[in-house]
Amino acid sequence: MGTESVRVIIQIYEIQTAAEALAMLSLGVDHVGGVLLTEADAENLKIRDMARAVADGGGRASLIPLFREPEAIFRALDHHRPHILHLCDALPMGGAGLAEGCEPFIRLQEAARRRFPEVAIMRSIPIGRPGAAHRVPSLALAALFEPVSDWFLTDTLLLDAPAAGAAPKTDQPVAGFVGITGQTCDWDVAAALVAQSRIPVILAGGIGPENVAAGIAAVRPAGVDSCTGTNARDDAGLPIRFRKDPDRVRRMVAAARGP
Repeated sequence: MGTESVRVIIQIYEIQTAAEALAMLSLGVDHVGGVLLTEADAENLKIRDMARAVADGGGRASLIPLFREPEAIFRALDHHRPHILHLCDALPMGGAGLAEGCEPFIRLQEAARRRFPEVAIMRSIPIGRPGAAHRVPSLALAALFEPVSDWFLTDTLLLDAPAAGAAPKTDQPVAGFVGITGQTCDWDVAAALVAQSRIPVILAGGIGPENVAAGIAAVRPAGVDSCTGTNARDDAGLPIRFRKDPDRVRRMVAAARGP
């Protein structure tokens, strides 16, 4: 979809407090994302206050649970009442058994919809790095999940060496999940996902103020997402988790929206 007549959605992760959330909204962010690191966070009061502050401020709160136990996820939804449940599991990569391998994840989304029909579901679709994206069945995965999803989000999946096949690297930032690699995915595949999907697609994976305009032009997504690309930097220039750089967020919003 074009960017001339449709306002590009800006989504920013990892926001964990109400004050940070309000700061993001003031910079023009639409979706404010928080992360529940463990099942013990299912009823985290700071995250609940963050989600409420986003709602009160006119934005949409999105939550990623970094755990898979369905009842813990449902407890988190009941406690936090976000606008969006964002699921970013590292999905099965097998060919003939792809649908069967994805069945537990699809059933979870079906159950979440039944119990929390007011909560939209965002599903991360893994896409490989340029040159390796052909080893990831991104479009086939999207076709399986589209009937039970309201949003897709592209994210970069790092793979082992070619001799190891298409196995995801075990040392990605969070084992069993995709995201926060700070590396871009293959934008050609991301554009094909936008063209294929009947639901909106958010472009993520290494997005920041320096490349967001180019990503929008190449992919034509409904929105863009940033985590590491808008984080503060340490003395070595590396992104610091859970600490945003307001100036980088401001510059990304400006670059995404244009003059």
